[in-house]
Amino acid sequence: MAKVCTSCGKGPAFGQSRSHSMRATKRRFDANLQKVRLMVGGTPQRAYVCTRCLKAGKVQKAA
Repeated sequence: MAKVCTSCGKGPAFGQSRSHSMRATKRRFDANLQKVRLMVGGTPQRAYVCTRCLKAGKVQKAA
């Protein structure tokens, strides 16, 4: 599965998990992507879109 939003291009961010003793281990923050049906060139297609783009109405969902 592609971890990138097809609308805005938002992808994973990287950081560190911190334990109680403040020991750092690498981790990955994935974008909140949903698989939705979009209208692309007049035809419906399935694509992964982040929830920020869905809430802002940046993509037109297929009926």
